[in-house]
Amino acid sequence: MLLLIFLTISVVATSASPWIPMDGNNPASYCLSWRLAIETNNVRAWRTVPLQCMRYVEAYMLAGQYDRDVELIGEQVRVYLNEIVLPGDGMDAWILDVDDTCLSNVYYYRLKRYGCDPYDPTGFRTWAMKGESPAIQPVLELFNDLIEIGFKVFLVTGRDEETLRQATVENLHNQGFTGYERLIMR
Repeated sequence: MLLLIFLTISVVATSASPWIPMDGNNPASYCLSWRLAIETNNVRAWRTVPLQCMRYVEAYMLAGQYDRDVELIGEQVRVYLNEIVLPGDGMDAWILDVDDTCLSNVYYYRLKRYGCDPYDPTGFRTWAMKGESPAIQPVLELFNDLIEIGFKVFLVTGRDEETLRQATVENLHNQGFTGYERLIMR
């Protein structure tokens, strides 16, 4: 899992969308620096994306770079998986997060100006109750590979169990996430 986190930070921090001019006076340069600082946990207690970075985040999420980053990370995890020899005792587990790992909430975040508006727990709950979050395809493929190899896959989420369990289970199932060991909720 540490490898996955390290690869995520490395890949995302060094990737840039082709539309971004790379001169230091361009607002997009600020957004690249801001993103790196966030991903390396060097900005404390940030609550929103800077307004001048909204289009940058939107382009990253929708123009293909995010998808390419996730695909690359999935490929690297598969390389790691090919090196693992499971003992066959049924005790090998893998943990995946639900929100923005298994299921994408990009359509919810679009309504929130890609993070420029503060987090709205009531709005997110309403969104999650709809059960319309699409699968992040490379993660779904990884999920299925993990189960096929013999891992017990646990899914974790900060979603409230009492109000969102049924909608979350149905959303996961409808998107192809079946056969996991357990869904752990708040």
